[in-house]
Amino acid sequence: MYKKLKMQNSLKQSKILFLFVGALFLSNSIFCSDQKFKKRTYEPVAYANTKVVVKREDQTSVKLPDKPAIYAVVSTTAGDLILELYDKEAPKTVQNFIDLAQGQKEFQTEKGKEKRPFYDGLKFHRVIENFMAQGGCPRGDGTGGPGYQFEDEINGKSLGLDTIKIKEAPQYQSQLQRAVLSSFQISSRQEFEAKRTEVEKAYEEALELPVLEILHRVGYRYNEVVQSKKAIRGALAMANAGPNTNGSQFFINQVDTPHLDGLHTVFGFLVGGYDVLDRIIDKGNLQTTIRKVVVLDKRE
Repeated sequence: MYKKLKMQNSLKQSKILFLFVGALFLSNSIFCSDQKFKKRTYEPVAYANTKVVVKREDQTSVKLPDKPAIYAVVSTTAGDLILELYDKEAPKTVQNFIDLAQGQKEFQTEKGKEKRPFYDGLKFHRVIENFMAQGGCPRGDGTGGPGYQFEDEINGKSLGLDTIKIKEAPQYQSQLQRAVLSSFQISSRQEFEAKRTEVEKAYEEALELPVLEILHRVGYRYNEVVQSKKAIRGALAMANAGPNTNGSQFFINQVDTPHLDGLHTVFGFLVGGYDVLDRIIDKGNLQTTIRKVVVLDKRE
């Protein structure tokens, strides 16, 4: 399907660029770069695998799957969500979630530093039908967090992003436009018009690059150690404000979201409670509260 949705000619490409460059001028976000789109700049980041440690033995009456794994039971006012946590695929992210949930990690609030179960009492502040439910914000408006940020934990190659050309993936067109426009030193519309031919040529060259390369050029960094999971229905992933801005906010997918592959660390999967997820989303923003999160280590 995506392969059929290609640009038909350079005129359409130009229109897209012109629309986008207007937005960039408004936000003053065009920067100088001397990157060449016939060369690949992608390099994996160094990554040291770690073992997840569950520091507290929680208990639950909720029936869990027989599969050996780490599970989190998120008890809400709409029912229980049972999540398998990917301790092999995203160990650092899973460790952060567990430590916050169990009150094993210090975090920053407006009152100062605290150390208690972070998620208890928070709401699913952002829910979108046929998309996802998002929680983990102490302010309830999507701007809050634990007072720190940590890096993404994604292997772009394991997601196949190195095998898909950007021209075959319309869901990443905004990243493509950013990559091209940020490679020119432009401070005015007049300068943009003067370099329009160069911009169009760069855009055509960039269309032949893989998605992995384009995402790398706009700031995403990938390791080649973990085996990352895709953002499919039921995926538990970190919400963020761009590359390497993870904190406490997470979301659970109600549907497949291929446009998020490579942009968010997937660190778990919903194995029970799809009806609960649907109810949370049906209720709307800020209508469902997390009562408690318990973590069960059933690894062998």
